[in-house]
Amino acid sequence: MPMRTLPDPAPHLPPLTRDLAQAVRAHGGRALVVGGWVRDLLLEHPSKDIDIEVFGIAETELRSLLSAFGRVEPIGQSFPVYKIGDIDVALPRRESKSGRGHKAFRVEGDPHLSIDDAARRRDFTINAIAWDPLTGAWEDPFGGIGDLERRVLKIVDPRTFGDDSLRVLRAIQFTARFELAVPADTRAICAAIALDDLPAERVWGEIEKLLLLAARPSTGFTLALDLDVIRRLLPEMQALVGCEQEYEWHPEGDVWIHTLMVIDRARQEIGELDRPQQITIMLGAVCHDLGKPLTTAFIDGRIRSPGHEQAGVLPAEAVLDRLNIHTIDGFDVRKQVLGIVAYHLSPGMWFKVRDQVGDGAFRRLAQKVDLELLARLARADCTGRAGPFDCSAMEWFLDRARALGVEHRPPARIVLGRHLIDLGVVPGPAMGRLLDLLYERQLDGEFDSIEKGLDLARELVHVGRG
Repeated sequence: MPMRTLPDPAPHLPPLTRDLAQAVRAHGGRALVVGGWVRDLLLEHPSKDIDIEVFGIAETELRSLLSAFGRVEPIGQSFPVYKIGDIDVALPRRESKSGRGHKAFRVEGDPHLSIDDAARRRDFTINAIAWDPLTGAWEDPFGGIGDLERRVLKIVDPRTFGDDSLRVLRAIQFTARFELAVPADTRAICAAIALDDLPAERVWGEIEKLLLLAARPSTGFTLALDLDVIRRLLPEMQALVGCEQEYEWHPEGDVWIHTLMVIDRARQEIGELDRPQQITIMLGAVCHDLGKPLTTAFIDGRIRSPGHEQAGVLPAEAVLDRLNIHTIDGFDVRKQVLGIVAYHLSPGMWFKVRDQVGDGAFRRLAQKVDLELLARLARADCTGRAGPFDCSAMEWFLDRARALGVEHRPPARIVLGRHLIDLGVVPGPAMGRLLDLLYERQLDGEFDSIEKGLDLARELVHVGRG
């Protein structure tokens, strides 16, 4: 064990944890706090989700004991975990692989399992640390505390690590979140594990943690490239490696290097946003230049990628398909990411000709993408390069969008079908075309009230009839 003084977990635990542990001890057992909560506390990042393993008490007795503390919700069938508030309680268990896939495990609870054997099923030593809330004793059979001290990610049991291929992706996001080094033997084991049995939701779950919880997600992507995970799971990103860029605009290097810089800069743009908007910007950063490998050419003595924004939509769709990204918490993340990819150069390009860009252009673009999210990604794209560049265009763009009230959505239609019916227009295709024409004129700023809109509608109806 390292010489430093370890933090005292007790002040961070809810009273229920100690009460449960005392009840377990009164019945002849021992309750230990295990897993991520212990790891995060040692890293001085306390979390609220607590896992407890109960040794020495049979499952039927455990459930009866827990019921004295309130409603007990069993999770799982073959091996139940009992949830009481934010606390998950379970017996120590053995796991053995029974086939391919993340569900192909035989799980057997054993209250008489030793602490060492119970910890052996865990993936990394930093997740195999336990703490006794009654005695304050640390149980660390695989040296996880020392590995945290040295900021190194080590595997608990190389023989069984590959039984769950998701552990490769966990290694990637842990490395970035906790700024860990990965030894050569751990890298070799991870690189040799097949990943084709992972469903989209499990892959996305780990990528989301990498994108939203790591201060510098680029370190995880760098490890993923080294482990051949990018080629296997995100081949559209693999194509960025070695795709050259014009030095004047991208002195940092190829599109892969630039994308990693943009991802890290985007991470700084999302702090106060809700989760769906955070995900949108981060996936926009991942996908924004996927069109460059398809369009990059040496033209007139310079490296250019004409039309790479629109060309990037199809490969971005492929990434979103593979991760099964659609609507999240009611927000259409998929549409917004594709909009960001297709128009991420617009803020900078419009700024160059800002005297010629009318309000209608902003209103129309707001139909395709959230303009604030677009501006934030564009700013990350601008600053995600080596060397000084003027990125004031994004502030101008966002200020214009906010002044027009279209930073998050296009203007609502002023003239509706019911208004045209009152004018004697018969519902049908002709009414639809008239409504669209009126909306286009509204976007151009020709009217801003129902009265003016109806005056224009009367003119158009009269012309149509005439």
